[in-house]
Amino acid sequence: MSALASVLLVDDDPTTNFLNKLLLQRMGVTEQVLIAENGEQALRTLAQSCTNAGGPGCPKLILLDMNMPVLNGLAFLEAYVQMQLSQQPIVIVMLTTSLHPVDLARAQELPIASFINKPLTKEKVADLLAQHFA
Repeated sequence: MSALASVLLVDDDPTTNFLNKLLLQRMGVTEQVLIAENGEQALRTLAQSCTNAGGPGCPKLILLDMNMPVLNGLAFLEAYVQMQLSQQPIVIVMLTTSLHPVDLARAQELPIASFINKPLTKEKVADLLAQHFA
């Protein structure tokens, strides 16, 4: 598999973002890691990178935390569905420590490719890539 042009990490924990970015870079998963600390920042990042010809490149993969301030993972997904992106669909994977059954039911109605329990590991990333980018 060739490296993805861009991956977007969406998590309010800077340490988690740092470690996930390091993992993706060490594995050679992507040429560029974009980071947003909440869903609102992620939407702005997508608007800039997926619609501007001079932007950093639309992510092929989004690793999305569920619980964040400002705009959580579910609210981000609801807004994402409304965006008019001219790019190919983005693979969105929900990273979570636990998921309330009500949230799980709601999330399954939205464009989530899969769920992964935190922390992200080399094995989980390899499985994700094999499943969605083989």
